[in-house]
Amino acid sequence: MKNKIFNTSESLAPLAIRCILGLVVFPHGAQKLLGWFGGYGFSGTMGFFTDTMGLPWLVGFLVIILESIGALTLLSGFATRIVAVFYLILALGIVFTSHIQHGFFMNWFGNQQGEGYEYFILWIGMAVSLIITGSGKYSIDGKFISKHASA
Repeated sequence: MKNKIFNTSESLAPLAIRCILGLVVFPHGAQKLLGWFGGYGFSGTMGFFTDTMGLPWLVGFLVIILESIGALTLLSGFATRIVAVFYLILALGIVFTSHIQHGFFMNWFGNQQGEGYEYFILWIGMAVSLIITGSGKYSIDGKFISKHASA
């Protein structure tokens, strides 16, 4: 089981995908966890998730952790398949709770009430790719498997 989760190739493609996905998602997580980039921080975000959106506190907490700590684990290439599965679930949840009603396209021209879901289709595609391929080159997963495979 460990090999199925952590096994990866030395390909550069998954490295690129996980780093780009991690770099795009991390600022959103930093807004939610730390209040960076104009965010409301942990307390403000938890209040929004639980009071305004009516999400259970555990769901709000997991969203914050996935978007912040999860992005850092993607960048390092640790437990990439696990994080990618959770990112897939998270992206689907975001689409169906907040974006599906606004259609496919993002709100480039300000003529919609909200953002469409096209961004999350890319996020889902990247997560699926990482679930299939693993972390790729320069990953903790790759070092972990090769170290334990030779023992």
